[in-house]
Amino acid sequence: MTPTWNTLPPPPQEFLEQHPELPPIVAHLLYHRDIRSQKQIDEFLNPDYLSDVHDPFLFVDMEKAVARLLQAVEHKERVTVYGDYDADGVSASVILTSLFRALKHDNLSVYLPHRETDGYGLNKKAIQLLADEGTKVIITCDCGISNAAEVELANSLGIDVIITDHHAIPSTLPLAFAIIHPKLERETYPDKGLAGGGVAFKLLQGVLKKHKETNDLLPNGQSHDTFEKWQLDMVAIASVADMVPLLGESRTLTKYGLIVLNKTKRIGLQKLLLEAKLMDEQGGLKFELDADTIGFKIAPRINAAGRMDHANVAYNLLVEERPIEATDLAFQLDQNNQERQKNTELFVSQAIEQIIRDQKDWPVLMVIDSDWTPGIVGLVASRLKEKYHKPTIVMARNNGEIMGSGRSVEGFNLIEALQELPELFHKFGGHPMACGFTLASPELLEEFKEKLTAIYKKKTKGLTIQKTIDIDCEIDLEDITWELYDLLEKFAPFGQMNPKPKYLSRGVTIMKAEPIGKEGKHLRLQAKHKSNRLRKIVGWNLCNGNETNWCTLLKPGDTVDIVYEISINEWNGNRELQLTITDIKKADTNDANSYANVANHANNSIEIDETHESEGSVIYKDLSYEVNGILFDVHNKLGRNCNEKQICDAIEERLKMKGLLYEREKVLPTSFEGERFGRNRIDFIIENKIIIEIKTKRFVGKEEYRQCTRYLEAFDKKLCILVNFRDKYLNIKRVINPKAKI
Repeated sequence: MTPTWNTLPPPPQEFLEQHPELPPIVAHLLYHRDIRSQKQIDEFLNPDYLSDVHDPFLFVDMEKAVARLLQAVEHKERVTVYGDYDADGVSASVILTSLFRALKHDNLSVYLPHRETDGYGLNKKAIQLLADEGTKVIITCDCGISNAAEVELANSLGIDVIITDHHAIPSTLPLAFAIIHPKLERETYPDKGLAGGGVAFKLLQGVLKKHKETNDLLPNGQSHDTFEKWQLDMVAIASVADMVPLLGESRTLTKYGLIVLNKTKRIGLQKLLLEAKLMDEQGGLKFELDADTIGFKIAPRINAAGRMDHANVAYNLLVEERPIEATDLAFQLDQNNQERQKNTELFVSQAIEQIIRDQKDWPVLMVIDSDWTPGIVGLVASRLKEKYHKPTIVMARNNGEIMGSGRSVEGFNLIEALQELPELFHKFGGHPMACGFTLASPELLEEFKEKLTAIYKKKTKGLTIQKTIDIDCEIDLEDITWELYDLLEKFAPFGQMNPKPKYLSRGVTIMKAEPIGKEGKHLRLQAKHKSNRLRKIVGWNLCNGNETNWCTLLKPGDTVDIVYEISINEWNGNRELQLTITDIKKADTNDANSYANVANHANNSIEIDETHESEGSVIYKDLSYEVNGILFDVHNKLGRNCNEKQICDAIEERLKMKGLLYEREKVLPTSFEGERFGRNRIDFIIENKIIIEIKTKRFVGKEEYRQCTRYLEAFDKKLCILVNFRDKYLNIKRVINPKAKI
């Protein structure tokens, strides 16, 4: 489905006047993220751990939950942390395990359910097992709010259940000893968007705060505040992995969590970073870890354990303190992830075949296969939803049951729809945009399909379900600077409700298009816009991985409109700004400037024959492009604060590398000796054809153009390239001698 581009309007003048200290682009982004009061702005742009992280005892049940856990520690009662099999649930379990280790409470067990045999959340078989082992307190992590029957069983077996969760609230709440859940109707806690790991962290904070009232240090010798902050790496992983809104307290916890992640002391996490090629053998990070690193590198590996094997592999790695054992677990996790990637690609292709064959016109896509594994169906659903922009349910037959996962689109609350059909499920849970479930019986499959489709039609009647890309601003490629990037970095970490800003540039001229990646699925462009400055642009899955193969569709000289994000590309210690394509369209106009266009000049009397060059007849076209590429490369590498000798040395080095013939500092003929010293030498003559004149001045005008024409006349050359390296954006001027022959 072709998305609609929606360029967001500028904020009202009233908002700009209320916040005159904000740069316009910052004000624009804040306004459209609904961050409009001074308090919200201050918290967002300058999150402070002491003032912006709330008191855990604002949770209604926190006092009694903390008291019960400290009682269990004092009396050495058996406590079980009951987690979930995804990265959020695993991280939450690690947080609470770390707490009990710091309290030196050894009578602790951890139970993570198996995705296929246990399913999501508490289950009665596990409750009975834990009771038989002597458990007196169960703390759920990232689950439990939908398990009224299981909690009732635990109560009957003499087990107190403390629920920490953040999922959708069911119609019937469990009668647990305590429920720490920010979305409960009775709850007064101010931040409703915490991840499961964030909620577990609030329980940890509560225990630490109460323990600190009577103890100077924790039993492990650490101060309470120090220990607390070292747990923030897991909070960041949980928050990004579970895609909760990165606003308010979640943003503050994640921002500080990323700082901790970049210096994590967890041996297991260090080995995971090494396996993911994010860390070198000496323990140094190859680049700064951010929210994208979690989302694309760390969380998928943690999730792979629960999808392909058992979440215990990820949990054991993250709590492991022995380097050799951690290395083995990290390798196993990476193998799980590679297998997960292969299976996902296979299952997606099989699902697409089903859709093409049977469901092209279905409003809700529902695919099922006996060979698919339940751990992968959520990933398949996400991919299909993105491809078709329709709510998607992907199911797998497993041990006589049908287990499924769903992903939705804006305008259709998926978990609300399932809550209208409780009789069809053995268990279910989720969020407005995602769900997981097990059907009560395989015979209910067709009824489920029919009823869910009917609910979708009813809920979306009169709505236009169209994929829309919100664009923050339309800009020129020349506006993209390190200063702009630094402003955007104030909005990091990016995530749900705070996406990376997207920009639109129209009429961008393609200079080069090529496939990249092992299978040639990705696109790399070199392009220019309103000046001769080249920009590198990448697009993932825009070649063989997409319906439109942009690698073959685009050719030099084409113009396109692109929506993109701005990021940094780092390699071998180098850093450069990179544009990543969100969407791309062929431009409606072909009036983009050619690569050889000459800028407007201050004095028309100078002999600059612009009319002699067109797109098809650029003078020394191939050589010009090669020389321009060298100049752009030098400018990008050295910046605009180097002296002329440094610049010429760098140009000479690149000319040698490319095998181009050149003369440097060639002296003018004697007939031109009237020039003052310093102006009787030409910087370069390339291949005995093109003169290059380098300037490092604040302004290049009539005098410099006249100097170029004098050089052209002195050597009877056709073309002089005049370039001022002091310009913020390198603007190459082409001065042409109309009297000379090519």
